[in-house]
Amino acid sequence: MTDPVFLITGASRGIGAAVARQAAAAGHRLVLTGRTAAPLEALADEFGGPSRALARVADVTDWTALTSVVAEAEERFGRLDVALANAGASVVTSFLGTTGAPPEEWRDLVLTNVYGPALTARATLPALLKTRGHLLFTGSAAGRGVRPGNLYAATKWAVTGLAQAIRAECVGTGIRVTLLQPGLVDTESIPPSRANDPRLHPDDVARAVLYAVGQPPHVDVNEIIVRPAGQRN
Repeated sequence: MTDPVFLITGASRGIGAAVARQAAAAGHRLVLTGRTAAPLEALADEFGGPSRALARVADVTDWTALTSVVAEAEERFGRLDVALANAGASVVTSFLGTTGAPPEEWRDLVLTNVYGPALTARATLPALLKTRGHLLFTGSAAGRGVRPGNLYAATKWAVTGLAQAIRAECVGTGIRVTLLQPGLVDTESIPPSRANDPRLHPDDVARAVLYAVGQPPHVDVNEIIVRPAGQRN
């Protein structure tokens, strides 16, 4: 079977699950990773089970787990064509210490949002090199501007730089690199202070992902920023 293979981290819900559904509808076989088995397995069953989708628990900060998933994907499906580094974490922070999560909760935020995408890139790029494939990152509109006291935004600034550095290294290889920068998305991580703000649906972001992936091989869509109508920044 030659259907392309699409790996997604953070696939169990939100943007990851929406991308998985639209990729499956477009004919991709799926490799779904996340921290919790049950929703991944349910999603894989939705796509037709083992012949069409592989569900594996893997934390994006665990190098051994990530490389094992990529190796299994290549062994099972024979190739890897697209990878979306989507797994992320969000907590409210304040450097003055007036609001938000305590500093001991910041570690997972930084590791998941910065170290995780870097490891995902390093784990998948050798396989993508073989297929002249496509690496995508879920960044954020928060990674384009200043958000007072916001460590999450700083991690997304880092993802912006990471995507640019990887694209520069991949010039001449045929690998395409795309950074998605969505505005506020209707997920479980919306802070109370933004509960009434305009928001995107995960399917809106998924359509942007499939747009980039669906371009001809000579077209490299480097960045897509998509905000809900009415979002200020």
